[in-house]
Amino acid sequence: MNVDVPASSAWALYGTLDLTKITVPKYLASVEVVQGDGGEGTISKLTPLTGSAYYEKFTKVDNENLVKETEIVEGGFLDMGFTLYRVRFENIKTGENSCITRTTIEYDVKEESAANISDVNIVPSINIMKDVAAYLTTNDGKSSD
Repeated sequence: MNVDVPASSAWALYGTLDLTKITVPKYLASVEVVQGDGGEGTISKLTPLTGSAYYEKFTKVDNENLVKETEIVEGGFLDMGFTLYRVRFENIKTGENSCITRTTIEYDVKEESAANISDVNIVPSINIMKDVAAYLTTNDGKSSD
């Protein structure tokens, strides 16, 4: 997704805990940091608007390449037979005041739970990217109020 802000401005949200400004309350009821400060190894408890809470770990926060990866470490898709559920956000500089944000989902699932693959959906991540883009362009590329 093309965004008319510097990649560093987008990263100020994606690469930090500030992303919760966008996800709560629209997509999640709450986010509680259980361990860490937003860097690699941070574990958060995410409570969706509907359904049960799950825990996510920041497995990669690459401030040089502007890549963040999170993996579910308890609950959520793991309770549905997945052995891996990873979401990656990338900010790619395309100009001084523009970037591309990209998201991918990577997963592994036990053979007996293969029917649950249909529950994997990238639309929520795309909606978050749209909301982040709108937030940043409305706030002149600033991630904090």
